[in-house]
Parts: sequence; structure tokens; C-alpha cells
Amino acid sequence: MDNKQKFNIGYVMAALLIIGLFQFWFAYRDTAQLSYSDVMHLTQEGKIASVTLTETMIEGAFKEPQDGKTMFVANRVDPAAVAVFEKAGVKITGASDSNWLTTFLSWIVPALIFAGIWMFFFRGIAERQGMGGLINIGKSKAKVHLVRDTGVTFDDVAGADEAKTELQEIVSFLKDKEKYGRLGARIPKGILLVGPPGTGKTLMARAVAGEAGVPFFSISGSEFVEMFVGVGAARVRDLFQQAQLAAPCIIFIDELDALGRARSPFAAYSGGDEKEQTLNQLLAELDGFDPRVGIVLLAATNRPEILDPALMRAGRFDRQVVMDRPDRKGREAILAVHIRKISVAPSLKIEEVASLTPGFTGADLANLVNEAAIFATRRGGDTVTIEDFTNAVERIVAGSERKSRLLKPEDRERVAYHEMGHALAASSLAKTDPVQKVSIIPRSIGSLGYTLQRPTEDRFLITLGELKERMIALLAGRAAEEIIYGEVSTGAADDLAKATDVARQCVTRFGMDETVGLAVLEEQRLQWLGDGPGGPAKRDYSEATAREVDLAVRGMIDNASASAEELLRGRIADLRAGAKLLLERETLTPDDFAPLRRTAGQVSAAKAKRAKMPASLEQTRRVS
Repeated sequence: MDNKQKFNIGYVMAALLIIGLFQFWFAYRDTAQLSYSDVMHLTQEGKIASVTLTETMIEGAFKEPQDGKTMFVANRVDPAAVAVFEKAGVKITGASDSNWLTTFLSWIVPALIFAGIWMFFFRGIAERQGMGGLINIGKSKAKVHLVRDTGVTFDDVAGADEAKTELQEIVSFLKDKEKYGRLGARIPKGILLVGPPGTGKTLMARAVAGEAGVPFFSISGSEFVEMFVGVGAARVRDLFQQAQLAAPCIIFIDELDALGRARSPFAAYSGGDEKEQTLNQLLAELDGFDPRVGIVLLAATNRPEILDPALMRAGRFDRQVVMDRPDRKGREAILAVHIRKISVAPSLKIEEVASLTPGFTGADLANLVNEAAIFATRRGGDTVTIEDFTNAVERIVAGSERKSRLLKPEDRERVAYHEMGHALAASSLAKTDPVQKVSIIPRSIGSLGYTLQRPTEDRFLITLGELKERMIALLAGRAAEEIIYGEVSTGAADDLAKATDVARQCVTRFGMDETVGLAVLEEQRLQWLGDGPGGPAKRDYSEATAREVDLAVRGMIDNASASAEELLRGRIADLRAGAKLLLERETLTPDDFAPLRRTAGQVSAAKAKRAKMPASLEQTRRVS
């Protein structure tokens, strides 16, 4: 119910109330309240002009006003009073207790009371449960954001220059349709923004509307589907009808995968018929509207692989704009936008902060700036420094410190040797990321310690040698425990899982094992959300090949473990000294422990040996 309807109903109710009050006032202003005996005495004295008898009341008029009253009313007591009035020559009439006003109020007032209870109590509960009023059940829930409401332009979206370039055409078309139509070109009907969560897809859509200066219809894909069959299709029709009245405008559907999931031949038997009807209606609307009127459909998803093929064909969503994780230059631009909101130290360099955050999305960077400001506030600083950003990165990557978790002395010593093994191996290998910090302070993610490595640059290609060194660094903590204690613990479980994953990808995806060969045995699907839970991966090779894969993976892990153990045995003095110092200080950096520093010769050797070999393993910091 809109505000106009509520306004009109309020006027009607107020008018009825005023009428009732006037009826009451005029009826009883000149009426005297008499007892039955007084009525009898006045009748005998001849002062009553007329009376009206009901089952329980006596109402009448005086011949002359009595104390300024011309009418009277009294309770009827004795039915024999009729004879008394007849004997005195008083005119008598009969009537019912009810009249049109009381009848009207007896029917309307209860209905109004129940309607008010529904409007103010139960209607809110029903809407929160997705069971709103039946009159508006097919209406679109899209929230219209005008230009003054979006408050976002392309200047507020950093680190996505390629996406802004493609969407700039949409803005130009909405501002000047004749320019694009003079050669017969048409704007794409639909544009799909795809990318990992937190890369700014929704922000980019709002920026397009802000730049174009047109109404912005925003709705989530999940809002189309409810418990009633046919509601979703009705809401799709209503949304496009509203858009046609407001053209030129932009329709933005967030989380399109909730609405456009690929249809199944068994959908009618699995309860998915409502979603299928909604999707069919969306396909029909995409075919039905003319983009030349100025309606542009934008949608966002981080699961493009599950969308229906009919939705993705040319003529519907004509263009896909990828918004991936930003590179180092993009991260610098994003940080520059968010740092404007806080007070930073004059010595702070955005380049240093960007180098700490490979793999971070725009949302991650916004959270990083906020966490750094919180750290600075907590320590009582006037400005945010690079140390605050370093602490914030550790907080996001490794979790918050849990100094209250007390370990037994022997467990704490084992953790120190484990982490120092990781750190010494990483500092000894020329192709691994340099060590930034080693700590044995437990973290909230469940780790008892961590070794933080910081990439010096963004990496897009990884060689076989670099992958092997990565596995050596992963297994070095386990090797350190084996060297010192002669046995290993469960603390290396996560390291072993990561090393196994690297080895399996080398064998099955990158063709880096001579025994198995160059065949790609496991395909990589484009999944911005990563590999979700489910059954075993599809396998298109024989048992004999599977055995070769297992042997190759096991061989790579065994070689990496042996190399890690050999490396640490050659640096056993550094391992013992580093673990002892780590037990004393709990946290070490290369400045605190010189053997963790990487020499210039190692850096130059790493750059000289790098080859150009395609790989797609995501570059992140290693936390064990």
C-alpha cells in the first residue's frame, strides 16, 4: 500500500469519526437525564408533549423547556406506563433501540479495528516472512536510485580501468543516443559484470548510473522468487514496465545466478518450476524491449559458469566485463581512494602498502585501511603508519593474536623449530618469496604460529623450478621437526595438503612430469568462488594412468621433503639459534635475525633463471 492510499484512508476514517461526534453532540446537548418517577410526575402535571418508547428507554420532548432542556431521556421501568400516558392524553410512539448510526458503527468499527491491527502489527510480520499483501504480490521490489542518491562516479571506482573503458560507452550512449545511432549501431542489451566477490561490481554499476545521470533500478536476483508460483514472472514484467516509463534508465540485477541458474530437464519434478518461469519471463523481456529507447540492463555475478546458456547468448547479455583482482598499480589506486578518509603519516608510501597486499580485492583493501586506522587508534597514535598497515595485513591474513592460549613448553619449542624451518628454507631458496616475519603467537584461524612471506612483485607466470621450491619451503617445517625430534607432528598437516595440491597440478594440469606426459588430465573451470563442495572430480583417464599420476605426485613430494631436510641439515646451527631467539621474542623479522635476510646474489640468480612458462596458481602469502 503506497503513501497516497494510506493518506486517503486516513481522511475517510477522520470524516467518519467527526460525523459520529456531531451526532452525539447534537443528540445529547439539549437532552435531560431523568428518572422514571420524574417522568411520571411531569406527565401527570401535563408538562410532557410527546414520548417515544423503546424496549428499555423512554425518550420525549417537553411542552416548555425545563432548565434549558427541550428533550429528555429515562430508563423504562414499568410496562404499565403506557396506560398512564394514554390517560393523560400524551402521544405515544414505539421505536427500536437501534438506529442507522448504531447499526453502521456496529458493522464498520469492528472491521476498522481489525484492519488497523493487521496494518500495524501482523502486516509487518507477514512482510518479513515473505508473505506480504496479496494486492502487491506481483509488484517489483526494485529500489529506484536517482542520480542524487547514487553519489558514485567513475572517480570513486579505482583499479578497474579496463572495465571503466568498456562501460564508458554505455554512459556516452545514454547521454547522446543520436551519436551512436547515426551509423546504425545499437548499444548492447545486457552487460554482465563477472569477477570474484569484493571486486566492486555493484559499485561499478552505481557509478555508471551516476555518470549517466539516469534513474537506477537496483534489485537482487533472489527478490524475484517467493513461495507463490508466478510471482517472480509478474515482478519481472512489472520491473521492465517501470523502466520503460522512466527511460532512459539502468536496470541492475545483483547476484544474477540466483535468478538465471541453468535450467534442468527435471526442474518440474524437483520444485524448480517457479524459478524456471521467472527465468523464461526475463528471457522474453530481454527479447522484447528496444535498447534504442535508452534502457540498459546491467547484472553482476561471481558464478558465471552456472548461468543458463540462453541467457548468455548474443542479443541478451551481449557483453561480459571481467572485474578481476587488481594488480599492484590497481591496488595503489584503490588505496589512494580509501586513504583519503583517514589521517596517515607523511612518511607513508602507498607503494609499500600495495606491495604487502597481493591478491587483495577492493573490499579487502577497504577493510585493510579501516583495520590500520583501528590499530593506530588503539595504540594512541595521531596518524596511521606503515607499521599499522603491516599489523592490519597480519590480522586479515593470519587472524587476531590469541596470547591467552598457553602451550606446553615442549609444544611451544616444537612450533618454534617448525616455523624457523619454513623461514630458513624460504630465505635460502632464490625463487621463493622473501620472508617478512616469523611468529609463534597463536592466531584465531587455528594456527599455532606462522611464517609471512611477501612477494616483491605481481607474478603471472610460474616455472617448474619455482613450484618445486615452493613445495620445499612448505615441507621445511615438517623436515625441521624430523631433524630435531626424530618424529613429526600433526602441525604439518596443512603444509602437506598445500604441497600435495601443487604437485598434483604440476602433473595433471601443467604437464610438468616426464612419466605422465603432456596431457591435461584435469581441466580448470572458471570459478570465481573456488572449488565448492561436491563429489569427486571428473576423471577421463584409465586406472593405469591414475597410478602413474599418484606415483608422480608422491615422487615430487618425496623429493621436495628430502631437499628440505638436506637444506636444513646444512644450516642446523642457524636453525637452533633462530628457534632459541624466536622462543625469547615470539616474533622475528630479517632485521632481528640476520640468517633470514636474502642476499643480493640470491635475488639476481632468481631473476636470471626465471623462464616464461604459463601457470595460473594464485599468488598469495603462505601462512602455516
